[in-house]
Amino acid sequence: MTAPLQGQMMDVPLTVSALLTHAARFYGSVEIVSRRIEGDLHRYTYRDCERRAKQLAQALLGLDVQPGERIATLAWNGYRHLEAYYGTTGIGAVCHTINPRLFPDQIVFIINDAQDSYVLFDTPFAPLVDMLAPQCPHVRGWIALTDDAHRPDMRTPVLSYETLLAPHDGAFDWPRIDERSASYLCYTSGTTGHPKGALYSHRSTMLHAYGAALPNALALSARDVVLPVVPMFHVNAWGIPHAAPLAGAKLVLPGKDLDGRSLHELMEAERVTFSAGVPTVYLGLLAHMKETGARFSSLERTVIGGSACPPAMLRTFEDDYRVEVIHAWGMTEMSPLGTLVKLTSEEAQRPPLVRRALREKQGRAVFSVDMKIVGDDGQELPWDGVAFGDLHVRGPCVIDRYYGADTSPLIDGWFPTGDVATLDPDGFLHITDRSKDVIKSGGEWISSIDVENIAIAHPAVAEAACVAVAHPRWTERPLLVVVKRPHADVTRDELLAFYTDKVVRWWIPDDVVFVDELPHTATGKLQKLKLREQYRHHRLPSALAADDCPLADSTADADARAAGPVHEGIPARRSRR
Repeated sequence: MTAPLQGQMMDVPLTVSALLTHAARFYGSVEIVSRRIEGDLHRYTYRDCERRAKQLAQALLGLDVQPGERIATLAWNGYRHLEAYYGTTGIGAVCHTINPRLFPDQIVFIINDAQDSYVLFDTPFAPLVDMLAPQCPHVRGWIALTDDAHRPDMRTPVLSYETLLAPHDGAFDWPRIDERSASYLCYTSGTTGHPKGALYSHRSTMLHAYGAALPNALALSARDVVLPVVPMFHVNAWGIPHAAPLAGAKLVLPGKDLDGRSLHELMEAERVTFSAGVPTVYLGLLAHMKETGARFSSLERTVIGGSACPPAMLRTFEDDYRVEVIHAWGMTEMSPLGTLVKLTSEEAQRPPLVRRALREKQGRAVFSVDMKIVGDDGQELPWDGVAFGDLHVRGPCVIDRYYGADTSPLIDGWFPTGDVATLDPDGFLHITDRSKDVIKSGGEWISSIDVENIAIAHPAVAEAACVAVAHPRWTERPLLVVVKRPHADVTRDELLAFYTDKVVRWWIPDDVVFVDELPHTATGKLQKLKLREQYRHHRLPSALAADDCPLADSTADADARAAGPVHEGIPARRSRR
């Protein structure tokens, strides 16, 4: 058999450093603006960013950081965090972003599981670092992302980032790296057991950046001013720190101040055209707009993911402020973008209600993602918009296995997402249910199993079930349904107080209902579907308090969300395994 004819093209590896080099050379004067932890506004250019990223690379090499070593970050969206993205990966090390909102025990597990060599952190996380450091023996050093003048007084010995960079000049050539070597390590939220790592490659990161920037995805260009509200510790801010320099777009990084007033002021001052974030943050932004009568003078479009975009929010953005909403879905295991809603010219001509129904779905797959739905027998189901089954995905930006795992979760080469969905003939994805029972609150997952286990540990509780109940502000909040032990007694407030110091505050259920028994299957498993149906009209105390929120859905909308299909959003999606 004749050997295939090989192409005669340069063998240039797809590496992350090429993105920043491209931006520095061809969009070198384009700004990166950051609201700093120190309180001021910092400005510099892509050209400056590459020079400082190279200074960091030199500094890490001076610390004897080797290719493949994990360098962790605990930081908000800012220019130093962006430099860490490129300075670490540029020398073949792995940038490991850590979500500081996780419970400290989870962060300790993640740092130790990854065997991080150094941890770069923003100064507000100094108390957290003092808590973590004694429990993380693999960490050789902790680096405060500031200068000596602002270095916090801590028990833990720390280096100053600026002092670390100062001896180096940035006159450095990025080394040639195998494009299949590791680039970033992002962990799931550990909703059912320990968090699991998704280890991306340079090749997958580059392909994801290309797919994200396409017109049918984020549609970024050099004319855009991009403000990622989604944190850079949350699945690489949905790929925006890579897609923006690829397109030559100006970046605006908001730091830790994500309240409505701060975001609006920054958007207006920097003439932001594109933003991306979870519904909870945008509720605060739009509430500020309504209260003050403010308008957007430059914002054209926003990606909303992490959890379903409430219909009321979509209507407010588009009808009141003429801002296009791009609904999106994805997973940590997918790098993370999976689907986005962009209508074809024909779909854009359909009646308004039909268009709105399409925009509330999850949309079409981005380039590099393929998908299918399968039945209980594992056979693929038709794309008719009616048949629903388990959603499976595959592609060069989808994991093959979890970090450190010996076995792969793939089924016949496809990754099972844990969602149940339909696909219509035009490729529109509509997620209709969850195959596991995690709860999505404000863009973050809550483990129903962990919540139940704490309740059962109370001496007065015989059995407990935690289910999601619709909430006008947070999309979902946990409701605890409890069976007491015979002759035992406990009040709602006493049981909720039992959670103090056992989980992060936002995992604590919003309400407790006491019952005589819980529904079970023939094999003794809890029937949570029945519980969700039974309590879908339950009005949580916090929901009643949120009823006067200017963007809260009506009771009918909330009931419809609880009873009907539950949509998922973008990368904050986590594994439920």
